[in-house]
Amino acid sequence: MFHFLTKLGYLLRETGAGLRRGGWMNWAAASTMTVLLFLFGLCLQTSWQLDALMNHFGDQLEIAVYLQPDVSGDDFVQPVASLPEVKSVRVIPRDHAWADLLAELEITDIDAATAQLEGNPLVDELKVHATSVRVIPPLVAKLQGMAGVDRCVYVNEVRDRFEQIQRSVSWISLTLTAILSLTAVAVITTTLNLIVAARRVELEIMQLVGATKTWIGLPVVFQGAAFGLVGSVMALLAIAALRAIASGFLLSQPDFLDFLSEGLRLSTAQVILLPAIILGLGLCIGTAGSLFALRNISWR
Repeated sequence: MFHFLTKLGYLLRETGAGLRRGGWMNWAAASTMTVLLFLFGLCLQTSWQLDALMNHFGDQLEIAVYLQPDVSGDDFVQPVASLPEVKSVRVIPRDHAWADLLAELEITDIDAATAQLEGNPLVDELKVHATSVRVIPPLVAKLQGMAGVDRCVYVNEVRDRFEQIQRSVSWISLTLTAILSLTAVAVITTTLNLIVAARRVELEIMQLVGATKTWIGLPVVFQGAAFGLVGSVMALLAIAALRAIASGFLLSQPDFLDFLSEGLRLSTAQVILLPAIILGLGLCIGTAGSLFALRNISWR
């Protein structure tokens, strides 16, 4: 155990010494990693929030199911509620709908209006809430196929628009991550190449006295991982600060934006998973840059 700690202490001292030799290039590598991971984390978080918002809107959007004349809505409550895509269903009897319509038109004599039209022209209506916005199209298809249903009406523009935005965010995230990852690897490789060049004589002496490639290369790998770690922490702090500012702004706004803030909240699993993904990506990119730098060492 003592022998292991001694070796680990030596590697950490060598890592620190190498970072001190990097000077301002360390800042270039760490800031590039921070920008990369911040944009990646922001796009990933936005994609999750849009997905949650779509489901949140799915809870609020209603499907209006209009039945055929002389068909009672009470007979459809149980069959519709038993569908797995349905969260809740309620009936609006034709008499209630007719009374509400006349009230909106400011017609007080309901009997006269009904007699003039030779009866109530409306039909029973069902208001159906889906479990998710994504199940609305197949649910509408099922409802349309039920005997006694005349037609279904729902607002699909919101769902389509959110799906388009989510696809755009995914493509932007992938493109930015690919481009900035290559940039980060290039900057880290250049930084570590300069550090290796400054220690060339020292590394040659270490090889002459029998130091292995692993023993020489591990501090370089640790330096690349340090860039990834620092970039990850800075990116997470920036994302957390931006999320707090956005949440505070939405909560101080009218009810509609408050409704949006509820839909934009991340789940507990996502709050834990986001730092893990950013940290893992940062360490992978930092390590990749250090491995490229090790290729430039003249091994004996």
